[in-house]
Amino acid sequence: MKPNATESPENAIRILVVDDEPDIRDGCERILRRMDFDVLKAQEGEEALAKVYAQAPAIVLLDLKMPGIDGMEVLARIQQHDPRVMVIVITGYATVETAIEAMKKGAYDFIPKPFEPDQLRIVVNRAREKLRLTRETEKLAAERRKTLADLGTEKSRIRTIVESLPSGLMVTNALGQVVLMNPAFRLQLNLPEDAAAGQPIEAYILDEGFSQLVRESSAGRHCSSGSAPTYEFALSDERYLQARGRSVISEDNECLGAVVTVVDITTMKILDRLKSEFVATVSHELRSPLSTIHEQIALVLRDMVQGDSEREQLLLARAKEKTQGLISLIGDLLDLSRIESGSVCQEPKPVQLEDLLRGIVDFLSTRSNSRNQKLTLEVPPTPLPPLTADPLALESIFGNLITNAINYTPDGGEIRVAAELAGNRVQVRVSDTGFGIEPDKLDRIFERFYRVKNDKTRFITGTGLGLSIVKGLVQTLRGAITVASEPGKGSTFTVTLPY
Repeated sequence: MKPNATESPENAIRILVVDDEPDIRDGCERILRRMDFDVLKAQEGEEALAKVYAQAPAIVLLDLKMPGIDGMEVLARIQQHDPRVMVIVITGYATVETAIEAMKKGAYDFIPKPFEPDQLRIVVNRAREKLRLTRETEKLAAERRKTLADLGTEKSRIRTIVESLPSGLMVTNALGQVVLMNPAFRLQLNLPEDAAAGQPIEAYILDEGFSQLVRESSAGRHCSSGSAPTYEFALSDERYLQARGRSVISEDNECLGAVVTVVDITTMKILDRLKSEFVATVSHELRSPLSTIHEQIALVLRDMVQGDSEREQLLLARAKEKTQGLISLIGDLLDLSRIESGSVCQEPKPVQLEDLLRGIVDFLSTRSNSRNQKLTLEVPPTPLPPLTADPLALESIFGNLITNAINYTPDGGEIRVAAELAGNRVQVRVSDTGFGIEPDKLDRIFERFYRVKNDKTRFITGTGLGLSIVKGLVQTLRGAITVASEPGKGSTFTVTLPY
């Protein structure tokens, strides 16, 4: 942190509480002042950023759901201003996925609403301890730059800091042999307290994925990517851990080994499972009554005579359209829930892709013909090798893509579906002459609930979940999806699958 900026004259660590609920702000202030913090408060994002820039708090308690700019935007700006600020996000069960995303984007920790005072104290004390250790580490680094006279003392201090870290930490040499483990690492992996270093990683844990991460990081395999790879795994006692490996590179650009940190993510996994169960339960409870309402409205519309009010017919037609949209949304939410739980693609079977695509194109031709669109399918003269996959997953992938192409192409346009071999993979392209997508929106079209909205597309109904489902299914099938688009000229989605 900037010198003298994060502490008050009483040497208290400055903490900023950002929440649009006055009771939470005031309650947090009372608890934190008793913990000897210098407390600032803000009720919305702009005010919070102004205080971050002007008063430089060391820790920020940040609500993700606020009026104005949301918590994710505030987090991004804080990270851009000073990535050393420790941000603890405040979230609820309904936003656990956003909390996980925030953790990946630099947040230190999170606390779910509603929380007890003890929960707040634990999380904030953990942040304060890490802040203290970080400052101590920076102090030691500064001392080391000044003098090398007391290397033995410095080594002892660093070892003390490493062993005091709340997260598990392990250091390896270039051969992947463990040279250092802190107590938290032994505890998290259920190793004996007297487990000695010096053995290959396989001697301590049998998980092959974790061992591969350690070996590759120790050999410097991921240095060129610039990012530290992660790996999630579960222990026998249903605890979930996330490991992150970072190579140690010398001044001569030689890999000396790796530092591997292990964090317990069991709470996030449980919250994620609760979220999926909640979505599935609510969706099942809503689908049946909505379907009944939709059928009743359709029946009333069908029985209306020519003399009935045109306004009433319009209102009923709009209600029918909206109930159909809700039914589609529920179906998409259930599909996402199944993808997340891993319950799709469980029974793969040989699928002839040309036949599957031909069936989808024939089925959707009625819709394209009603808009005077030309929908064509191009397949090679030689049969493609069969795919071993879930037919329903493939139908969902290409049905969504072709339906989107029809919806976002003006009347009289053209949609072309082409399948071909590409090395040891099968490639399918869905091209259209539609509205196209602006370059700054291409990175977001696979996000959940995101829809491209402009004057040409604002009347097109949809849930914003179709492309998210497509991407999830493609990844489950070990494939890839890309998009190329030019506004006013159309888009091409390319799906590549192994056979």
